[in-house]
Amino acid sequence: MQIEGAIADIGDAIAEARDARKRFRHAPRFAPAGQSTQMIVGADGASDSQIIGRANMLYDRFQLRRVYYSAFSPIPDASAVLPLKRPPLMREHRLYQSDWLVRFYGFSTGEVQEAADDKGMLPLDIDPKLAWALKFRGLFPVDINRAPREALLRVPGLGTRAVAAILRARCLHDLRLDDLARLTRTVAKLRPFIIAADWRPTSLIDRGDLRVRLVWDG
Repeated sequence: MQIEGAIADIGDAIAEARDARKRFRHAPRFAPAGQSTQMIVGADGASDSQIIGRANMLYDRFQLRRVYYSAFSPIPDASAVLPLKRPPLMREHRLYQSDWLVRFYGFSTGEVQEAADDKGMLPLDIDPKLAWALKFRGLFPVDINRAPREALLRVPGLGTRAVAAILRARCLHDLRLDDLARLTRTVAKLRPFIIAADWRPTSLIDRGDLRVRLVWDG
């Protein structure tokens, strides 16, 4: 609550400064780049799902520019309530990936939270978009020659630039796997989740060992 109060106060100051500049041309600018905040990961018992929820509440409520994540690092003679070891650095990385899913890939906060396990933790061995896709296999495969941008952005392994390139290229001709290989870094992770002019995954998406196979390929 203290953090939210401080962010709210700064937000009010930004709004006041913006209003002052409308009336007085030489009024000083206050925080022209907007606000950001940082969350320390692993300093308490908060799960990834709780951290994702709080971060996106701050985005929505205070129009933050960025939320940064930093893995907790123990220090000598710290409070006894703090943990004795730091969390895996990969946990910090997964939270950044979840942040991008909401900000750039059209996922809702709730959808990203669904990528977590029953304890609210994101898997460390696979990225959150792949974890979400494996939980909702019924939404796949996606036809790269027909699907809208929103559906393509949910395909594991397709970034925003690759999706933009697919949308441009398919206006000229139907895309095959070879075409896709030139637009992305690898098609190995894509195969179970897409349909192309010369490719249909048949029962691949339903394989019980699909997660293991994708981790191995990745």
